Amino acid sequence: MRAPAATARRDPEERTHPVGCRAPAGTPNRIGVGTLDGQAVLEVADHGPGLTETQRRRVFDRVYRADGSRNRATGGSGLGLAIAEALVTAHGGRITLDTTPGGGCTFRVLLPLPPT
Repeated sequence: MRAPAATARRDPEERTHPVGCRAPAGTPNRIGVGTLDGQAVLEVADHGPGLTETQRRRVFDRVYRADGSRNRATGGSGLGLAIAEALVTAHGGRITLDTTPGGGCTFRVLLPLPPT
């Protein structure tokens, strides 16, 4: 069974915001999709400041925000990545994160493909 094609609609202003909202506005980002080793892959990357090792270990924790000085007016609630990880895990997949301080972040969602 194949799902019908879908169109993602977003606020055009949001399209220029970097992934994770930590990098300055206008920071380049990239979204890619494909397959690898029997898995569907969604990859989202930015070229922002990246995360420290401590931040990387906690980034999927509920209500964790890498920038502790943020308030609700300038940042999220810290739930987005925790929710994404729970949804992906519930579907038998996983999320990975590659990050380099000063070099940005790459998040990958890997979901098993149905047998053919």
